[in-house]
Amino acid sequence: MELSKIVRHIRTSAGLSQEKFADEVGVTRLTVTRWESGASIPNKIAQIKIYDVAEEHDVEFFDLIISDMPEHKPENNKMILYHASRIGIAGPIGPKSRRECDFGMGFYMGVQASQPLTLIFGSKKNIAENAVVYTVEFDLKGLNVLYIPVGIDWALLVAYSRGEMEEYVGSPLYEKYSKMLIGYDVAVGKIADDKLFAALERFFEGSMSEEGMIECLSVMPLGEQYVALTEKACRQIRILEERRFSELERLCIYDKSAENRNYGVEMANSVFVKYRRNGRYFDKILKKGE
Repeated sequence: MELSKIVRHIRTSAGLSQEKFADEVGVTRLTVTRWESGASIPNKIAQIKIYDVAEEHDVEFFDLIISDMPEHKPENNKMILYHASRIGIAGPIGPKSRRECDFGMGFYMGVQASQPLTLIFGSKKNIAENAVVYTVEFDLKGLNVLYIPVGIDWALLVAYSRGEMEEYVGSPLYEKYSKMLIGYDVAVGKIADDKLFAALERFFEGSMSEEGMIECLSVMPLGEQYVALTEKACRQIRILEERRFSELERLCIYDKSAENRNYGVEMANSVFVKYRRNGRYFDKILKKGE
């Protein structure tokens, strides 16, 4: 989104004239006019002040930031998806991503434009200044795709791929998940956010049931992720657009991310209380190996 449109949206939504807005930001009215016309852009300090004005007047503009990103519309086996990187993609796309990922190695793409944004901006001290969000086209034709519904297989495959089942090496359960992705080019499953580790720890130690863990991990509406696991799959990904973000946008996205995290924690705690005695526990699942 053009910065000029965001500045104008904040000012008008706050009900401020250009002169009053300029006073609150600490610039001249002419400067505001130039910002809104696109003749110049506010520097980093000015953008922080603009965000302070937005917060003071309860102006939200997260939806405006993502409003001009292409929508996810599958067509002829081709998906419009989104990938985020803190430093950008260097070289050809390959089956590698962060060191620790939900499905282990793989190139990750989400179906919602908002999803990668709220996951890469993690700290106000360093809000991923070099982060890039890519809109990509993914052609699934000829690829072997594993669709993983929300359930125990989804949760434990996530756990296995993040190294949370290493103490069970040699068990039938470990062997099952170590082999689950063999032969597949793509894995598709619901995104699990950072509540994953706390929920899995409770599950493995026996204080949370299978049903409670799954509900806890799936409570946030983060959408699905497509993970390209092989070189073949990665060759069928085409970058359509790459987008970087201003300081003003990053501040907004960070606060949206924090809001999501706080909501997720509250929901996870309520789920833990509600489901802690319902369903199977890990010791029984481990014993049966299923």
